[in-house]
Amino acid sequence: MTAPASTPLTPYATLLGFTRYVDRNGPTKATFVGGLRKQRASRSGFNPHGQFVKALKADIAFHTGGTHLTGVVDVVKPRWRPLYQALVPGATAWLHSLGEPSAVDLAQTRDALAMLGDLPVKINPHFGVRHADGRAEAVRLHFDETPPSAESVLATLHLMTRHMDAVLPHAEPVLVDVRRGQAHHMPADAKPEQIERWLAGEAAAFRAIWSTAA
Repeated sequence: MTAPASTPLTPYATLLGFTRYVDRNGPTKATFVGGLRKQRASRSGFNPHGQFVKALKADIAFHTGGTHLTGVVDVVKPRWRPLYQALVPGATAWLHSLGEPSAVDLAQTRDALAMLGDLPVKINPHFGVRHADGRAEAVRLHFDETPPSAESVLATLHLMTRHMDAVLPHAEPVLVDVRRGQAHHMPADAKPEQIERWLAGEAAAFRAIWSTAA
């Protein structure tokens, strides 16, 4: 009896995966996409930042100015404690940069699915922030030890802007470099049409590499 053919894995990327991909060059792109494909096939992957994000959201929602962030370091598993200790100072600095805790509220964001040509990319901000003056921000967090490159900032903010009607209507996208407490906004001189063409080319190459890695 012939074994059934396995269902082919269709190309797919999260916002994090795709922006990390565009930040790579040459052969490292292929290696990276191959790794994403294997991870998808095995349904593996673990997010060590989950409790950290919950604590940060709690500080915004309850106007506590960083007490949840400070406390989470003591309750997280010991293996993740050094990571959290490295993240808390920058996250707290960014939290304070928002102004008086009572003037900022947590806003609900929704995930969206972007299509870059034939490549689906999941747009998933971590949360939203609503200011007392009515301004809203959809926030994506960058946890890496190295700062986000100009390319990854542009790609992240452009794709979030592209689907903001679904994510958090009328909000501005923000990429927060957590370790350095720095918020990145879309550059005033950004050219959306050029960014769109660049990302379409990157997406086409991603799909080709994904198929080759099968």
